[in-house]
Amino acid sequence: MRTIIKGAEPASLTQHRLTAHADYDNYPDKIELRQSLVTEQRGLCCYCLSRIRPQAGFMKIAHWHSQDLHPNEQLVYRNLLGACMGNEGQSPKRQHCDTRQGPRDISRNPANPEDQIELFIRYEADGRITSQDAVFDTELNDVLNLNVAILKNNRKAALDAFKAALLKRGELSRATLERWLREWNGDFNNNELPAFCQVVVYWLRKRLARA
Repeated sequence: MRTIIKGAEPASLTQHRLTAHADYDNYPDKIELRQSLVTEQRGLCCYCLSRIRPQAGFMKIAHWHSQDLHPNEQLVYRNLLGACMGNEGQSPKRQHCDTRQGPRDISRNPANPEDQIELFIRYEADGRITSQDAVFDTELNDVLNLNVAILKNNRKAALDAFKAALLKRGELSRATLERWLREWNGDFNNNELPAFCQVVVYWLRKRLARA
């Protein structure tokens, strides 16, 4: 996960909330909503950071607080996130992200800066995502299933590829590492980020902290 900076909500969502009997199911312009979520999330799933696209069937609109438990938040923009399909249709043990989450809540919202999501996330060399916070760690595994094999392997592959490129460059200055950190963190522009970029960001931060 990485911190999501929410932008202005789509005008159609604002207008819909003002209509009588408005709810998420009868909101008509989910195309605009998907595009808004994908843009502010830099093309990445809110939970696993795999690639998402703003078309039905290529992403889901997730509710951080579930509609079942928090119906009054179903049209609150800060509660809406863009998620991958999460192996929808497969067995629960292979599902992940919003598909696995279902109506269950998790304690930290990547779109709430006050939750400081990145301070509670660690990436291990084998691709696992963990947290020192016991409750959140349980949620990462049991609610979101973010250590399902395909995600763990993809994170490890992203980090291994980056480290292999690093070895070819030889000794690198702190300035170079800091520039790469800003690049992988998306500080230079608002373009899409590489899938699973946060595992590289985490590794670079640790390396710079040791320097």
